[in-house]
Parts: sequence; C-alpha cells; structure tokens
Amino acid sequence: MDRDLLLSICPALRTALTRARFDTDTMLELLGPDAHAALGRGEPVPVRRAAAGGGDLGTLVRLFLVCDTLPAAEVADALAPLDVATAIAAGLLERDGDGVRAALDLRPLDAGTGTRWMLSDLDGAMRPRQTREDHVLGVGHASLSLLQAMPTDPVGSVLDLGTGCGVQAVRATDFARTVTATDVNARALALAAATAALNEVEIELLEGSWFEPVIGRRFDRIVANPPFVVSTGRVEHTYRDSGLDLDGASELMISRAAEHLNPGGTAAMLASWVHLEDEDWRRRIASWLPAHGVDAWIVQRDVADPALYVGTWLRDGDADPRDPAVAARAEDWLDHFARHKVEGIGFGFVYLRRTDAPSDVLAEDLRHGFTDPLGAEAVAYFERLAWLRDHDVLEARFVVRPDTALERVYLPGADGWQQVVTRVHRGGGPNWQHEVDEPAAALLAGMRADGLPLAELVALLAVAHDEDEQALAERAVVLVQALVRHGLVEPVR
Repeated sequence: MDRDLLLSICPALRTALTRARFDTDTMLELLGPDAHAALGRGEPVPVRRAAAGGGDLGTLVRLFLVCDTLPAAEVADALAPLDVATAIAAGLLERDGDGVRAALDLRPLDAGTGTRWMLSDLDGAMRPRQTREDHVLGVGHASLSLLQAMPTDPVGSVLDLGTGCGVQAVRATDFARTVTATDVNARALALAAATAALNEVEIELLEGSWFEPVIGRRFDRIVANPPFVVSTGRVEHTYRDSGLDLDGASELMISRAAEHLNPGGTAAMLASWVHLEDEDWRRRIASWLPAHGVDAWIVQRDVADPALYVGTWLRDGDADPRDPAVAARAEDWLDHFARHKVEGIGFGFVYLRRTDAPSDVLAEDLRHGFTDPLGAEAVAYFERLAWLRDHDVLEARFVVRPDTALERVYLPGADGWQQVVTRVHRGGGPNWQHEVDEPAAALLAGMRADGLPLAELVALLAVAHDEDEQALAERAVVLVQALVRHGLVEPVR
C-alpha cells in the first residue's frame, strides 16, 4: 500500500462511489433484507446472487464486500474515472490471474448522518487471508458499539485515541469543530488519512502510543476503542494487544483520560477488566480513578469466563485451536489467568466527565437487553449528577418520568396470588429497574409538577403509614437520589 498514491486516488474513487450509489440505502435496496443479512454473517453466495445484474453497484458489492475476482474491464467501468492500474499501484486492488480483486476493505457506513466510506484491511470473512501483525480493523462489532455509545452533542474538540481506520474520528467530524486522532500503528494512520480524504473531512493524525502524541493538550471529548484485550502482555496484533498485563491497558486509559479533558469535558471509551476471586470488579475500576475531579459511569455489558474469552480471541487472530502451537498458547493464557485468580473478564463502556468536585463513581451491571443508544444517556446522566450535587432533594419537587411504570409481581400462594415484589421500571434508555416498598410507591404517586416538596410529601406519608418521619426521610433521600440518577423521576425546574 502506497500512502501518498492512495490519498491521491481518493477524489476519483469518491466520484465513482457516488456515481454508482455505493451507499447503505441503495445497497440494501439492491440486496434485499435476506441477502443483506447474509452479508453480515459472512455468507458470500446469497450476496453474489443478489448483486448479479446490479450494474456498477453490483460490481462494487462483489468486488469490495464479497471479495470476488472480477474481469478488469468490468471493474474499470464500475470505478471510472479511477484507473484500475493506478488503483492497483495504490494498493486498493491487486491482480489475481486474469482478473483483479480488492486488496483493501471498502464499505459504506451510515452512523446517522448519511453514508461515509471506510477503508481498512480485509478481515478474511469472505476470502481467507492471513492477519498481519499491523492489521487495521474496519467496521466491526466493537467499533459499531462505540458509535452507538458515543455522545454526539456539539463540542469544540475531540480526541480519538487508537483511531484504527478512523471510524470514530470521521463520525466525530459531524459534531466537533476539530478532531485529532492518534494510533501507534503507522498503517492505521495511513488508512485513516485515506478514509478522511475519501469523505472530504479534516482530521489531525498523530503517531504514537496512548496519550504520548497529545502530552499537554486537552480536549472537550475523548473517544477510544483501544487494544484492551486482557492477556499475558504478549503482542500479536497491534489492533487488540497493548503489551500490558491483564487489564493494564484499560487501567492506563481510564486513569489518565481525565487529565486530557477540558473542564466539563467528557470521555466515552470501550474497556475490559478482570473479575478476581477475592475482589469486586466495581472497586477495582474505581481504584483507577482519582479521588477528586472526575465523575464516572461504568457500564458492564458482558462477562466472559476465561475459557470462552481465550478461545474467542485466538479465533479472532485466525488461530486454529486444533494446532498444537495454538493449544500451547491457550494453555499459557489460561495458566496466567489461573495464577492471578481471574474468574471472568468484563467488557463495557466507561464514561468520564472532568469536574472540580470530589469524584463520583457509579459502576453497574447492565447485561440485560436494550436498544436505545447510551451516548445521549451518558450526557444526561452527568447532568442529573450535577443537579444532585447542587441541590437538597428534600427541598425540591419532582415528577415521575412519563415512561416510568409501576410493576407488581405476584406468585401463587396458599391463599391465592401473593405479591412478591414491587418495582418501578423506566421504559427508555437502559431500562433501569428499582425495587420499592409500598411507602415508596405511595411517595412516587404523590409527585406532581405543581405538588409539594419532597420533605412535605414525606411528612404526609409518615402520618398516613404511621412511620417515623426522620427515618422515612432518610430512606426517601436515598431512593430519590437513585431514581434521579437513573432518570426515573425528574426535578421540577
């Protein structure tokens, strides 16, 4: 791959992609839902059949998404005005017998603001291919997860740490005035530069490890999909292996991000952490953060047992578990976990906001299903937390959020249905649930926009339920603070 030549062909390539309508909507129209789903599963035959007769768009689908070898004349028509020989010289295509085929992955992506095109290394999903040490990931599950989880409210500056092919950085140009992207992998920066040029966006690209390229600089937002694989510290592929032991990569990133944020700035990062035999994972992550100046919301979305984790990442690197050398690598990896008493590996999102107050850290398990993106929720969470920091909830009035439901669960008993739990459930966002008792349910029922402050509601409730007012107030403060954090009730502004 010739970086300068690849950059030089981007204007002509963009013209070809635009003319052929190589975009997400038109591609879905051509393929139909079934073949499009097959594409996501890495099954070429249904995609190839659906693309047949699709003109230049069908050719580009087969060339870049199915990785077929096609006649040079057919490719030339689809890529015009880009010359095939020049595309080969740049490293976009390569010759295969009498035909040509893709040498790089090129695909459309719509993250909510229209189609963008992403250039990366081929992943071997459609055509067997050895993963190189400096392999550059494209649009994968992790990058899509972070796209969904990244806040997109307007900011001045964004740092994309470990940019890879530039997926997050390109998206950030939609809501930030300036975007800086770093990577330790020079090949990644070359492909990120080409991706930026292809999409006609400006991104500052800096080579270096972790925060080294931006020492002394601060940003309004940091996004990161770093090499967070939990391992022995051995580096096999730079896109996933940091060279740091266990979850050292996540610790480094989480512990140092805040110092590169402007006051009020936020970070959204993917991370992994170990679950140790005698340590709470929440306490482990909290220990990585300073005692002052950072609000943190840590969301655990999944936990894998060591065997599943090792097997998954070995297969990710094209390793055959039947190979004795690969089996030995797995033994070494699992032995390392066993020595450190690793019971599981957690994965999720870490959101940070820089403040001038004592740090507030909430780490919670959200492994249940929900579809709403977390980016906007993270911004709202920090706003709710700031409100709680500045107000006495007993003096405030509250309303129950419109999508908050009261649920009562009954099980059959000796005398018929017996209530076993009462909870409030938020219908949007991460679908939070909180168990409540009857006085708490009654308290929420009394919340009105034109109603009484919490302290007065508690006083009335204490009389109605014959409870001690002070004790009830203490319980109410804890409950309401938790419900405000999670957005089930809202203060009347």
